Amino acid sequence: MPIANEPTLTFSPGGRTVTADGTWQVHALASKRVMKAISNCLDKLHGNKNVEWDLSGIDSLDHIGAQLFWEAWDYARPASLKLAEGQEEFFKRLETTGKIAIPRARKEHFGWVTTLGFGVLHFLEHLRGFVSLIGSVTQDMGRFFRQPIRGPWREISANIFHAGFQALGITALVGFLIGVVLSYLSAQQLRNFGGDIYLVNLLGMSVIRELGPLLAAILVAGRSGSSITAQLGVMRVTEELDAMLVMGISHGFRLILPKVIALAISMPLLVIWTDMSALIGGMVAAKIELNLSARYFIQKLPSAVPVANYMIGLLKGCVFGMLIALVSCHFGLRIKPNTESLGRGTTTSVVTAITVVILADAVFAIVFNGVGY
Repeated sequence: MPIANEPTLTFSPGGRTVTADGTWQVHALASKRVMKAISNCLDKLHGNKNVEWDLSGIDSLDHIGAQLFWEAWDYARPASLKLAEGQEEFFKRLETTGKIAIPRARKEHFGWVTTLGFGVLHFLEHLRGFVSLIGSVTQDMGRFFRQPIRGPWREISANIFHAGFQALGITALVGFLIGVVLSYLSAQQLRNFGGDIYLVNLLGMSVIRELGPLLAAILVAGRSGSSITAQLGVMRVTEELDAMLVMGISHGFRLILPKVIALAISMPLLVIWTDMSALIGGMVAAKIELNLSARYFIQKLPSAVPVANYMIGLLKGCVFGMLIALVSCHFGLRIKPNTESLGRGTTTSVVTAITVVILADAVFAIVFNGVGY
């Protein structure tokens, strides 16, 4: 749709006079079509000192429109210029300001080196803070063992309830569904080779040794880890952390240590719960797909999975729980007192916690390579 009184430039028959009409304001110049046409005309006239300019027919002019003419005149008034009343003020101001040079971004051929360097420094800064946090928690743990009566038992109990008990529902549901899917897909492949009886071995080893601890840790990292980071972040925004320091209350002893201990206790229990749910799901799928009875499944499981695998799974749960708590607290304490930092810190915390859990699981796989088989 055409703009009413859109800006136009008219040339005399000899091309010596240029007449401007219409509205030369920002709302009229915002159209790409209009701006392209005006820019093409002005570029042809750029620096031409022999042209006579008549701006008296312009309905209304603002600084944006005046700047377009000023640039076409090469930042100086032309020899012949006819203005309407009120337009003189714009060009006087432009003359006073002088030529405004717009800085252009430098093209850096090795900008990726700078980006990589800043990334490495940022990682080392986080690593230093994380190691410092581990040292602080270790000192608080020693203080807790020396005086257990004065320990933060109420905070530990509350965190066990929130991170452990309230996560039973989601871990049971996901574990059961994963067990069903894994058993169903494995049964289809084993049937082709006549190895139906080995479904218990495959399901038991994969769930108890790997999938159970990893599933529980990822769910807890997404559920409880984000909650821990958001809690500490909100305390930073509302200045509760500063108030605790003024009152002489240690952040590590009252906030971080209870969460680390609570997750170290809750995670092995959640691993057992997730393993049981996944095995029940696999048992149901095995009954439907291969007609393996639950009695056979339960009798075969102890001999199919050595006890060492249970111990490795519980150890993984304990380590994963402490890592999730430490990572969540690390990012929670680094949140700045604004809502944008709170959202970004919570997201980064969850992603980092899951990544650290997967890396730790890889380390466990390497260290305990020959154990439990």
